Amino acid sequence: MGDQLSEVFELVEIRGVVAGGFAARGPWVARNPCRDALKLIAMVSGHGRLLTDGIKEPIELAPGDVAILTNRSWLQHEGGTGPGAPQSIGPEENFTGLTGADRSTDDIVIGTAVDINAAGRELLLQTMPPVGHVKASAATSLRALLDQLFDEIAGNCSGSAFAIRQYSQLLVLSVLRAYLDQTEVPPGWLRVLTDERLHPALELMHGEPGKPWGLQDLASAAAMSRSSFARHFRTVAGVPPLTYLTRYRMLLAQRALRGPDVRIGSLAIDLGYASDAAFSTAFKREIGESPLRYRHRARHDHPVLDGASV
Repeated sequence: MGDQLSEVFELVEIRGVVAGGFAARGPWVARNPCRDALKLIAMVSGHGRLLTDGIKEPIELAPGDVAILTNRSWLQHEGGTGPGAPQSIGPEENFTGLTGADRSTDDIVIGTAVDINAAGRELLLQTMPPVGHVKASAATSLRALLDQLFDEIAGNCSGSAFAIRQYSQLLVLSVLRAYLDQTEVPPGWLRVLTDERLHPALELMHGEPGKPWGLQDLASAAAMSRSSFARHFRTVAGVPPLTYLTRYRMLLAQRALRGPDVRIGSLAIDLGYASDAAFSTAFKREIGESPLRYRHRARHDHPVLDGASV
């Protein structure tokens, strides 16, 4: 299943971008708007209490813990002990102080924005909680990964920018894995991609999305009756199997249309549609605009650079 999850991650272009961080000693408080649809707040060292809209009690973050914020509008993070009023921490994108931070004495926080393309945003966000808490005690590799990420940020060595990008990607994957292990995931694509009973059927749909798969084909692959398969698939995915297949085809179509030199007719055949018109109708029904309009808009928003470009 890991390969299929990686494949879908590539399709929706998921990536983590370190948005900022800070280190503090003594009482502190950070108040910021939350502009990212999906954001990770990682407690590298020390302890903190995080509040955001939608929860009444703060989340207690221990070293290595990560909070997941989905479509939140603000966050307040506080921590530290000692006399005096808490110091106010500035905007999260300000890394001031991290180069001299000490994990043994400081509260260190790193924020990561999770970017995802429009095609996958709904798929991911519908399976994530408004507020989640991944505990390092149940994900031992997570704390080590956060330490490595912090070392690259604080060290500011040659190649650090590259390393930070890679560790950010791994952080997103590690947090999602831990979330899947620790939480009863709501129906959706994250849950269906990690369901062992449905693995054989998903292999067929992902391996040859253009074939006219029927319910019986998929049920037989999963060694289940038609009714049991259909019921279990809908419980796990939130949609019937053939609806899932259509949406997967549309993810493939959107990726192809963002690339160069894609012919609508060839794409329609590759994805199992008998004609350009049938494909265009299905695409517009799922995406809300025609393939040609989508291609024009996607290339205008994100122009493709060919080998002759500088």
